[in-house]
Amino acid sequence: MTDIPAAGGPTLSPPVELDTPVKRGEQEIAKVQVRKPMAGELRGLSLVDLAQLDANALFKLLPRITLPTLTAPEVQGLDPADLLALGAEVSGFLLQKAARPESLGA
Repeated sequence: MTDIPAAGGPTLSPPVELDTPVKRGEQEIAKVQVRKPMAGELRGLSLVDLAQLDANALFKLLPRITLPTLTAPEVQGLDPADLLALGAEVSGFLLQKAARPESLGA
């Protein structure tokens, strides 16, 4: 994962191309970015569950930190491969910069 900070804005993941785009009415969402969560956005969640990519933890967190914002039902309806890809971006944000593998933008 590569951090792409907007000018003074939040840290965002690169766009994740979804294998199965999310359909919202007539709109189709094919790419989603994940924003680095602030500590308060992790309320009610276990960091261990997030680090293990627990689906229930991702169902709660992703609606809080996706761009465009995905609803809880949309996150629950994701293709498992897409859920894993978004979860991988989340897990990268949980590591301190010094602990990130080089491939994750250490």
